[in-house]
Amino acid sequence: MLSDIVKRNRSYRRFYQNKTIARTELVELVGLARLCPTGRNLQPLKYFISTDELLNEKIYPSLAWAGYLKDWDGPVDGERPSAYIVVLEDQRISTSTQWDQGIMAQTIMLGAAEKNLGGCIIASVRKEDLSRALNLPEHLKVVLVLALGYPKEEVVIEQMPDNGSVVYWRDSQGVHHVPKRDLDELIVG
Repeated sequence: MLSDIVKRNRSYRRFYQNKTIARTELVELVGLARLCPTGRNLQPLKYFISTDELLNEKIYPSLAWAGYLKDWDGPVDGERPSAYIVVLEDQRISTSTQWDQGIMAQTIMLGAAEKNLGGCIIASVRKEDLSRALNLPEHLKVVLVLALGYPKEEVVIEQMPDNGSVVYWRDSQGVHHVPKRDLDELIVG
């Protein structure tokens, strides 16, 4: 059921790095994105896929992780993603793809959740560094990175606290807590 997949589709940031993901599975996920609606049907996004350990080591340093967790620099070796999909904007086609980016990224992440994978959509990327590391042509601009793997952490949805704080946090057992607004607060009229 879609609601179950949406609930499982959390932002995971720690993985079983040694559990590999087949490249064919990532190609299937990009195949889902290919079928999505896109502004003016331009289909301007391209995808760089990595399941290779050495290539993953080139991607990882370009990423920033969990801004609210000030005392955490990201997953340690052994808990890093085992795969990445780098979302690229083909600037020969369009330079205004922010809506497409969201649609495609969420579709890929829902597909990943259906496969019992977890991931994190990362927009805080040193894009020029990553572009150089991957030797991308100038017309392909890095816009997002989807970090993927088998989750090594539990992520739970919490009721929004009385003070309205949206800050996610980890407890002493490493469980990641994410506050969400009540449905009544979201619906207007």
